[in-house]
Amino acid sequence: MPHTVRDQTKLMNRVKRIRGQLNGIEKSLEREGDCGAILQQLAACRGALNGLMAEILEDHVRYHVVDPSTPPESEQAEAAEQLIDLVRAYLR
Repeated sequence: MPHTVRDQTKLMNRVKRIRGQLNGIEKSLEREGDCGAILQQLAACRGALNGLMAEILEDHVRYHVVDPSTPPESEQAEAAEQLIDLVRAYLR
């Protein structure tokens, strides 16, 4: 996926933040932290993972499903945008 090289720093920073969230959850569990706080941390981590997944899926659609040189007003490009919108809404 050559397009991930372009955004690699941004993507890696997101992965590092998610790793930090998971480490925080692990520490909370080890300390037998408050269940509500742990659930909130889990929800935040899930949201971060879903955001990362949506970004990579969007790039995949834009660079591999639809030819990047396709005119934005074409039927195929519009269908791709609808798909991206649906994926983002589903992953919220």
